[in-house]
Amino acid sequence: MTPLEQLVVLLAGLGAGILTSTVGIASLLSFPVLVAVGLPPVVANASNTVGLTPGAISGSWGYRSELREHPRVAAVVLATCAVGSVVGAVLLLALPATVFESVVPWLILGTCLLVGVQPRLSALLRSRRSEGADDRLHVSPVTGFFATVTGVYGGYFGAGSGVMMLAVLGLGTDLPFRVANALKTLAVLAANLVASVIFVFAADLDWRAVLLLAAGSVVGGYAGARVGRRLPPTLLRTGIVVAGLVGAVLLWN
Repeated sequence: MTPLEQLVVLLAGLGAGILTSTVGIASLLSFPVLVAVGLPPVVANASNTVGLTPGAISGSWGYRSELREHPRVAAVVLATCAVGSVVGAVLLLALPATVFESVVPWLILGTCLLVGVQPRLSALLRSRRSEGADDRLHVSPVTGFFATVTGVYGGYFGAGSGVMMLAVLGLGTDLPFRVANALKTLAVLAANLVASVIFVFAADLDWRAVLLLAAGSVVGGYAGARVGRRLPPTLLRTGIVVAGLVGAVLLWN
């Protein structure tokens, strides 16, 4: 990579870190940049996952107060996404990249739709529960299953996995949106961290790209957490949907 390309990758890491903690589609920024500077798609994907892990760590640390409000839910999200990401990482190494990439835009569109309509769906579900029933502040088996599926996707490709987790938590629980957003960042961390361990030992990585992304994302992740907790839920939800739609279109092209 030329010095200019290295700067672009560093800035992509910074932007991706911010996106990890806010709208949750970091890879839609950083992955295309790595491909544009000449990395093969599978190498770019694996390097991107490893490089963005520090951003997810700093972002989760930035949301630590929200995560402490519901430690059991946080533990379940961490565990399910970690287990799922093992499957996803193995699939990335075992299958042709085109197998899953062909459905990625559709998955992102579907999750954006869920995030957009989630308030109405959640209100409908609450209205159908018996009067006086407690809010759903735990992870049901069904929600846990879909959290694991999100982890599989996060370990394989990851672009939009945060949006998926936000949709899963929004429909499966009655947690405040700011807490769900924090848990979304934790889910990205779990998937990236476990997949990164596998990729370090079993995948081809461009370590220069990894280090540049890591340097940028660790700053962006913490900054994004500070921004994300201050954004109104409606504005943040709108940003997630718009960013996801743009990302899906870019992936089609």
